[in-house]
Amino acid sequence: MIYLICNIIISLNLLLICNSDGRFNNNELATETQTHFNSNQNLEKFATNKVIPNEIRELTLEALSYFPDLINTKIDFQFKNNIHGSVMQAQPKVGSLFVHSKENRAYKIKISRNLFLEDNPIPIEQLPDDVLLGWIGHELGHIQDYIERGSMNLLGFGIKYYLSNSFVTKAEIAADSYAVAHGLGEKIIATKNFVLNHDQIPLAYKQKIEALYLSPGEILSMVDPELGEENNTLEEE
Repeated sequence: MIYLICNIIISLNLLLICNSDGRFNNNELATETQTHFNSNQNLEKFATNKVIPNEIRELTLEALSYFPDLINTKIDFQFKNNIHGSVMQAQPKVGSLFVHSKENRAYKIKISRNLFLEDNPIPIEQLPDDVLLGWIGHELGHIQDYIERGSMNLLGFGIKYYLSNSFVTKAEIAADSYAVAHGLGEKIIATKNFVLNHDQIPLAYKQKIEALYLSPGEILSMVDPELGEENNTLEEE
């Protein structure tokens, strides 16, 4: 029965986890110093326990190199034709929630095979590198948040996410903050600017991003508080 309930919850995309328990301090984590893996070194070490489509392998490994804590974490990057209004989505795998300890838990990141524009779809690997890197990095931010949580914690927050849009916002703030703290701030900004400024991305998706996610200016404030304040002032004017 528990397994069935868990499966239903995940099928409804309820396991995007918000951060309302006070464990995660955005300001502290956003300013944490992170040393990024030298891109000239062999990135294949970050492929341990990962399943990655060849089309996005290089960029995915680069994104993973920003998250050394995930080097042994099992993550399956899966192409999907439809993710119910999302481009990417990170979730724990159902079978690993209760069978294994959280240290051995497995995750999946579902990735839309195409980005659907108003005129025609484009393969996801044809996005600009910094945009795709930021998108994948954001999902890895979710997994970085998930790995310290127990199974019941994930289920509880998943249900709260389903019941309140404010929980969605908290989940995305957590993911963005982890990504920024790990050195991906500029890539996250590039992704958000791409979505909000592209004239072929459907208006409904842009409105969703504006309503539930941090703005590029707010992300910039996490990367550089002074520049972020200047940018927010310009936006208000």
